[in-house]
Amino acid sequence: MGMSDYYKNLRDKIGNELIFMPGVAGIIRNEQGEILFGRKHNESTWGLIAGAIELGETPAQAMVREALEETGLVVEPEKIIGIYGGEARRFTYSNGHQVEYLTIVFECRIRSGQLTPDNEEMKDLQFFPEDQLPPMANKYSDYIFSSNQEERARFER
Repeated sequence: MGMSDYYKNLRDKIGNELIFMPGVAGIIRNEQGEILFGRKHNESTWGLIAGAIELGETPAQAMVREALEETGLVVEPEKIIGIYGGEARRFTYSNGHQVEYLTIVFECRIRSGQLTPDNEEMKDLQFFPEDQLPPMANKYSDYIFSSNQEERARFER
């Protein structure tokens, strides 16, 4: 889908200035326990299936929507495994737009659908074993990739 009307209107008003953006990311595993990553068009690094939370949306709804848009899969967020933000989560896009993400990371289960790479948002989609993760655009705590999770979510202090 790309940038929503809300963020387009905001960018029209403030240009490339730094904005705070709440978002979601998913650890989506296949039956072998491998984690799904996507690579956007014209990018060399990989990323989790992720995106911004839109106005009126709950974080879980955003995760379901982003997964469907980016992968063709219907997922069910099962638990929050991490919450990350702060200056270390700042990112500048190739068009100059600056963001600081507050990202809620969900562990998700695949309910249905078919993986559809080379779509509007993603060029490549691939599952990777947790001990062979690809080079990533955004850095996350190693904890979220582990299949040995505690009951409570991790966060930076």
